[in-house]
Amino acid sequence: MKTTVDIPDGLLGEVRQLARREGTTLKALIEEGLRSVLARRTEMEGYTLPDASVGGRGLHPGARDVSWEELRAMAYGDRL
Repeated sequence: MKTTVDIPDGLLGEVRQLARREGTTLKALIEEGLRSVLARRTEMEGYTLPDASVGGRGLHPGARDVSWEELRAMAYGDRL
């Protein structure tokens, strides 16, 4: 399929030089770039954060309704 794309002159010049150095074509580099973008976007969409939860019954009763600073002090004690 043919299509028309506007590419800034500077970028087009750099890509043409790269194609000559690598012994490939402008078309091949454009295809590679588009495939790379598709692959990267697909990876980002498909990522699911693994479940890292642990057993238990939630927050310790003594830690309910305390500020972040108090909770941190309870967790680290003298190691702050």
